[in-house]
Amino acid sequence: MARTRQIPSILFKMVGLAVLLALLSGLPVKAADRDRLKAFLNVTGFDVALDSIALSAADAPEMLGMSASDFGESWTRIAEKVFDTDIMRGMALDILEQTLSDDDLAHAAAFYASPLGMRLVEVENASHMDADDARKQAEGEDLVAAMVAGSDERLDVLVQMNAAVDSGDVAVRAVQEIQLRFLLAASTAGVLEQEFDEEMLRALMKETEGELRLSMRRSALASAAYTYRDINDEDLRAYLAALEDPQMQRVYELMNAVQWEIMGNRYEALAMRMAEISGGQDL
Repeated sequence: MARTRQIPSILFKMVGLAVLLALLSGLPVKAADRDRLKAFLNVTGFDVALDSIALSAADAPEMLGMSASDFGESWTRIAEKVFDTDIMRGMALDILEQTLSDDDLAHAAAFYASPLGMRLVEVENASHMDADDARKQAEGEDLVAAMVAGSDERLDVLVQMNAAVDSGDVAVRAVQEIQLRFLLAASTAGVLEQEFDEEMLRALMKETEGELRLSMRRSALASAAYTYRDINDEDLRAYLAALEDPQMQRVYELMNAVQWEIMGNRYEALAMRMAEISGGQDL
């Protein structure tokens, strides 16, 4: 699935359960079966997108003003257990069995199984699993700067692609919600000495919302420029048209919610495991 909102942080990838529940309120008449869903994850590249969630674990302590070294030699082991790819894929399948219709599955799978779709999944998967966010961001920003300087129409296509996969500006709310969930979970578990007030945190996040939105849009554009750098303009326009189709819009809304809920769930679980380490328990 398209990766267009990358910033050098774990935060943008996550959203609270509220968004997912909103989607669940309008369940499809007939949901897809599990075997077809497994094939769907593979053909769309959503399986790799889920696997790449584990790469963000290294940044988790920084969200708490700490570092991985604060948790000793057990850090890598617990992060791998919490972000186990089989667990995350299983969670996705459980949700999608109840929410993704056969018609929408077939529509998205048909596009990504096409020659263009397969090429797009190839470059998206490569971007997902490249852990060097700083380098990708820098190269993407250079590409954007060159497009701006040359008044390249390709830039507008990339902007529209970003809007198509986040038409409701949900990503900003996702960042704020996952910050809240992780901080409160870490505070409750005793990872942090200070206690956090939810209303105070929400107020602070509201004050910086505009700055966050601008930062994320810039990062998203750089990410798209980098990811699709070898895809020609004609194919990018064809991809944009596919992304703007109403059925694909429904698929992406659901995929985003599923991925973000899994992220939020796993980071809350990570907070509990971090507390066990800091408390000196044998894991």
